[in-house]
Amino acid sequence: MPKGKLIAAAAGAFLLLAGIAATEAAAQQQQQGKSAGDIMLRGRLIGVIPDEDSTVTVIGGKVDASNTWTAEADVSYFFTDNIAAELIAATTKHKMAVNGSTAGNVGLGDVWLLPPTLTLQYHFQPKAAFSPYVGLGATYAIFYNEKVGSGLRSVDYDNAWGVALQAGFDYALGNSWYLNADVKKIFLNTDVTVRTNAGATINADVDLNPWVIGLGVGYKF
Repeated sequence: MPKGKLIAAAAGAFLLLAGIAATEAAAQQQQQGKSAGDIMLRGRLIGVIPDEDSTVTVIGGKVDASNTWTAEADVSYFFTDNIAAELIAATTKHKMAVNGSTAGNVGLGDVWLLPPTLTLQYHFQPKAAFSPYVGLGATYAIFYNEKVGSGLRSVDYDNAWGVALQAGFDYALGNSWYLNADVKKIFLNTDVTVRTNAGATINADVDLNPWVIGLGVGYKF
């Protein structure tokens, strides 16, 4: 499925789930909910959908990074009923390529990405069963364990800082358990250096800018 359609389908499912939760929550009484000093642990299944743009020297073309699924863990601390900080950890493996170049489609191999992300969040309706939130933060992307494609000597990715935007909701299931849905847009740029077996060096300036769409559960202490 094209990435644009995949993002649209995931966003539609997210909005539908939010609407169902909001409708059910409207009929419920308020509960203890989220409070200052609380700690919440969450686990999510996430889809990582890169939204690439790039400039490639020598051969031209565009860099493509594959979509992937993985598990994500996070911990949140509530400074007030409404304001929390969330630290997110996950690692993903992506197939990389340069498509549409003068040399055709060139496989760059695989690379693992570890982007720990810290966001500062504002939680609406923290005492209600349905509690949406928004967040703004930073990520530091660490590239590791590169496996290079055929005909290449090395592919190096520069670690980089990025900006993360976040929106989601928690829906109380009872006994301190929550259903969680979450969407992040991470603005992330890296410089890539490719060295071929023939001795050529190709540089690429790559905006990965992934969408990270997750669904999971949380437990509040």
